[in-house]
Amino acid sequence: MSDYERSIFYIQHAEWDNLLILMVRTQDHFLAKKIERFLHAFHYIRETESIESHLIELIRYLNYSATKCDSYC
Repeated sequence: MSDYERSIFYIQHAEWDNLLILMVRTQDHFLAKKIERFLHAFHYIRETESIESHLIELIRYLNYSATKCDSYC
């Protein structure tokens, strides 16, 4: 299972601790940064629009990366 698939699984099941661990362990620095921004917004910013925008940004990146990984990995 790739880091992208794990990220999607953790988001779907609200496993934020596992998502944080994945953020630290992944070799994809863009993925780590997207996860960091989402988790920061989720824990410290109470504006739902901001949390939602970071989540959508993360999911878009996961979708893009997963399709590219299927082609090249």
